[in-house]
Amino acid sequence: MSWIETVAAHDDTPSAALRPRRVVVAMSGGVDSSVVAALLKQRGHDVIGITLQLYDHGAASGRKGSCCAGQDIHDARQVAQALAIPHYVLDYERRFERSVMTAFAESYLAGETPIPCVTCNQQIKFRDLLDTARDLGAEVLATGHYIERRDSEDGPGLYRAADAERDQSYFLFATTRDQLSGLWFPLGGMRKAEVRALARQLALPVAEKSDSQDICFVPTGRYTQVIDRLRPDAVEAGDIVHVNGAVLGRHDGIVNYTIGQRRGLKIAGGEPLYVVRLDAEHRQVVVGPRESLHTVALELRDVNWIGPQTFEEVAREGLGVHVRIRSTHAPAPARLQVIGRNGTRVLLADGEYGVAPGQACVFYADGSARARVLGGGWISRTLASVGDGAGVASGAGRAGLITGPETAPQLKNSREIGL
Repeated sequence: MSWIETVAAHDDTPSAALRPRRVVVAMSGGVDSSVVAALLKQRGHDVIGITLQLYDHGAASGRKGSCCAGQDIHDARQVAQALAIPHYVLDYERRFERSVMTAFAESYLAGETPIPCVTCNQQIKFRDLLDTARDLGAEVLATGHYIERRDSEDGPGLYRAADAERDQSYFLFATTRDQLSGLWFPLGGMRKAEVRALARQLALPVAEKSDSQDICFVPTGRYTQVIDRLRPDAVEAGDIVHVNGAVLGRHDGIVNYTIGQRRGLKIAGGEPLYVVRLDAEHRQVVVGPRESLHTVALELRDVNWIGPQTFEEVAREGLGVHVRIRSTHAPAPARLQVIGRNGTRVLLADGEYGVAPGQACVFYADGSARARVLGGGWISRTLASVGDGAGVASGAGRAGLITGPETAPQLKNSREIGL
């Protein structure tokens, strides 16, 4: 089978793409986006390649495994030349630092565990870059993400990719309906091995290039360096406190700890202790036994809904869904509830260990391999079950008592208390 036949067999581009049009391809310099550019050029589209310069590349250029570095810009330019398409490099450093890097640092300082890739997709690629693409007269922005877009009577929808190991739906839950109408993801129906094989058949300069693995602006893998640079006076020492209130030791900044951490606490105890909560307001690292990490419900903020109907219609009476709290985990059964005026609660059927505020909770229609993405939100508070049947409410920098009608009605014999 030729590479064109292989592409045709797996191409996820909407049927409307059969009409030639101007398309901007976000070219990162990697294999995936390079194959997307080649695929769309082969289809007869007027393809324009754009690479974003997102941060100071000096620290990362030459480091294997980091994306968006200077070498990546060079690689994208080489691919564009090989495909005979125009290529532009846009300086997005200021807006990237403001929207992504600063938010990343602030989230850590608030005791959260942020996911900057979601913010980058939401605010840089699918907002700013999509606007730029339209300014260039393009109807569509195409990317190398592994996720499928399908068109239906209720508009375009997102679905998990054919390659489960590469599926990036977790990182794209914040894509809005308006953005989705102008986005293509041609690799959604392909597997990584097939994409790599196409790159070799096309003799693309990046055919053997390794995939990026690090957060692009943390080339050393030490995120605390970013926080020190952006907020040099913000990291403060404090106490390490047991869930029972006992002070066990001192720490040099909550940014050095993560929920679920066991090693490196440097405290003495008769039982294994884990980081249960990071209290930014009181500068406390709260530790406890493993059962203190068992989360049974979540409260979300900034929910984005891209499923059928409206979120209020489907969640007012409660909606059975599957949710993903970590990108590496399979979707698990849960139930959505609207609480109060603008709140959203997720009840986890089987519970989950080590859930942290700041992480994403992504909704799926079911647990199948190609399930539809319904949206998601950011975790603002967790409700963890503990051994005596009580529930401990945990939110970054917050410790108030939760009362009234917003308590979880399906948590049998539970009560919520603030630490």
